[in-house]
Parts: sequence; C-alpha cells; structure tokens
Amino acid sequence: MGARCGTHWPRTPEQVTGALTKAGLRAVPTGVEHGTVTAVSGGRGFEVTTLRRDVETDGRHARVAFTDDWREDAARRDFTINAMSMTRDGTVFDYFGGADDLRAGRLRFVGDPATRIAEDYLRILRFFRFYARYATAQPGEDERAAIASGVPRLASLSAERVWGELVRILGAPDPRAAIGLMAELGVLQAVVPEGADPARLARLVEAGAPADPMLRLAALLGGDATEFAARLRLSGAERERLEALRSAPVPRPGQDDTALLRLLADTPAEMLQDRSWLAGGEPEWAELRSRLASLAVPVFPLEGRDVLALGVAEGPRVGELLRAVRQWWLDGGCTADAAACRAELVRLATASSG
Repeated sequence: MGARCGTHWPRTPEQVTGALTKAGLRAVPTGVEHGTVTAVSGGRGFEVTTLRRDVETDGRHARVAFTDDWREDAARRDFTINAMSMTRDGTVFDYFGGADDLRAGRLRFVGDPATRIAEDYLRILRFFRFYARYATAQPGEDERAAIASGVPRLASLSAERVWGELVRILGAPDPRAAIGLMAELGVLQAVVPEGADPARLARLVEAGAPADPMLRLAALLGGDATEFAARLRLSGAERERLEALRSAPVPRPGQDDTALLRLLADTPAEMLQDRSWLAGGEPEWAELRSRLASLAVPVFPLEGRDVLALGVAEGPRVGELLRAVRQWWLDGGCTADAAACRAELVRLATASSG
C-alpha cells in the first residue's frame, strides 16, 4: 500500500529520542522542529515523526504543533493514498478513501486540491511523483485546475527541492504518462524552461532502456544541459554526467570491433551504452550494445616513465612522444602490446632526436 513516509507516534520528539536511546538505538534529530527523529539500526535510518497539525503555511514551509489525534494528522497529508496508517496487527486506518483510490488507480488530494497546494507548492511536483508510480486514471478537474493555477508559484521553490522531485519522477518505472500530463498542464515548461521533448523520453522508455533518471533526463532535455544543471544546482558529478550524455561519442551499429575498441579506449563503456540508448532502440542497436559488453576495454600500456627511461628529459617532449605512440596504438585498433608500443616509442624518439 502507499503509506506516508516514516512511522508516526503520538509522542513528542523528546519522548521518541528517550525511547530510542533506552532501546540502545541511535537517535538523530533530522527534523525536530517538524517532529522527526531518525532511528538508526543496522546502518539503516527509520524516520519516526510525531503526529502534527499545521498552524501556519506560506506555500513553502509550515509551522506545526504536535497532537495526539491520528485523524488530524492524516488530514494534513497531501494525498489520500498517503494519509493511511497501520497498526502492528495490520489494522488499516483510512479516513479519506485512500485504499479505494489505490485500487482504482486514482490520485486525489486530501480535501480541497487548491488548499493543499497553497500550503506547499512542492505538492504539485509530488503529485506527479506519486502519479507516475500509482495512478492509471486521469486526474479530476479540480486537481487539474489547482495544479495549473499553482504553476507560477513553482518559481518560489528552492532548486534543490525541485530537482529532488524531478529525479524521483524520472526514476519511476514508467514516467511517460506523468511527464505528458506535466506538459499538458504547463508544469514541465516551468520546471524545464530550457525545453523538453516528452516524445524522445517516451521512445527511450519504450525501447526498454534502464530506469536511470539521468539517462531519461538527457533524453527529455531539449535545451542547454549546462544551463539546466546550473539553474537546478546539480552536483558536479551530476552535471558532468549530464553533459557527457549529451556530447560523448555515439557508437554506431555499422562500426566494426576495431572502431568500437577505439571508442572504448577514450570513453567509459557505460557512457557508450547510454549514448547508444539515446541514439536508438531498434534491434541493430540492441546488437551493438551486446557487442560493446563483450569487448574488453583496451588500456594503453605505456606511461610517462617509459619515455623517461629512454633518457628523454622531463618536459613537453615526454607528453608529445606519449601522445604520438598512443595515436599509433589507436590507429592500429588498440591491439599492440607493451613491447610493440615501446618499440614504436624508441623509433619515434630516435627519429625526432636525429
């Protein structure tokens, strides 16, 4: 069943911390102001959150007060499927019809959609995250109207929160319907103003590509990857991968093994696989990916010390000779071993010194 995040007890954070400590578990105050303490057991974290009610909201943050009323806590949830709770014996408390909605593939806000969204505009993106995983039915007119009306306020959200939700949407088993609905309601254009191509993402999913959010983003993103990464504050590693997914060499089905080995010498095998998914999903591309997986990644066998061992003085000439031998190695299909490469190095060094 779709359940709220964490485990909710009618205890204050201080009481929760005391109970965890007494039980020999580490308690981490991850969000005490909102009632959340993380219990760490076996290297895993489990969120324990006190029952709450909203006192004040501004569309980004909420000030809460603790309560012991489970229904009151459930009433502040965003979606009916996210407002259920269950006891240890399996008894489910479902105040707003969440179980029926799950069975019907419906995603509904708790209460009035516009009110829920105005409390926290991130709920617009959360709607599509849950929609991608649990919904099969079209949203109601009230949901559609509230989401479309709230789109301008997405600009008030932090880049980190927007990026976090977008990653989760793209990481769903099949995000096509959610992304299509985001485009229809103007949400996608607000979140990806650089330009987006849902049809290209759909082709990638239909081809059976891995459910990799960054790979899917590379397919979806129609505009400048560097600008997108800067605006949503992607990490350095995320930015580099996204840019590579948009610019790295693309292996082609018609290339022979020698050509593929040259690509593998300069580009990680995983990146070439990813680029092939972005290029095509037809059977010939599947065969290409199989060939790439079967090839051993070639490694150039010489280093700078091999040049220095010939008596070449440290300086630019060391790199020049090494690059020349590596190009010879690449031109030959990356098959020459260390001995052959050293022989070519000697030949080039001798010729240049003469």
